Amino acid sequence: MPASSITADTSAAHAAAAAALARPFFDPIDRLGALTPVGYGDLPADYQNLLAHTGHMTITLEAWHESLVAVRVVGEDRQPDSYARHSLLARETDGRIVQSGVMRIDLTGLPMAVRAAVELGETPLGRILIRANLLREVEPLALWRIGAGKTLAAELGCRPGEVIFGRSARILVEGEPAVELLEIVRP
Repeated sequence: MPASSITADTSAAHAAAAAALARPFFDPIDRLGALTPVGYGDLPADYQNLLAHTGHMTITLEAWHESLVAVRVVGEDRQPDSYARHSLLARETDGRIVQSGVMRIDLTGLPMAVRAAVELGETPLGRILIRANLLREVEPLALWRIGAGKTLAAELGCRPGEVIFGRSARILVEGEPAVELLEIVRP
């Protein structure tokens, strides 16, 4: 689905999945904040540019901020065939955090070198997949208005309750669903 066709109703259909993805890292979930489903037209212009696309968030943030981004893993959950993590992306130019994200990746279909790079946690996921030249497709699923909870606010340098925006997406790798994402950004 093109991101520009996402409505509050289509976003609402993904609310339980987004909360389930975030909960292991934001427990209780109010540390993340209240996710309210929104449509494309509800996003401020800056957030439309940052969230309503089918590209990798790594590339989008680097272009927007005119800086490479570095990843910092905050928490992770390793299982035999999957890997989940909560991480922050920061501009390399000044260290400002520009994204808080949660991902869960099915490792079974990935080449061993890609799997190892993901689990190492030193390179943003988008960059790993691009460098590996894997056929990948990013599918935006939902858009969120978020009243930042205490943990999220501290991570992104905003006030608790401040309204910010994010998206849920998935990445198909070689045509198969491989990654679930919750990406919350700062312009």
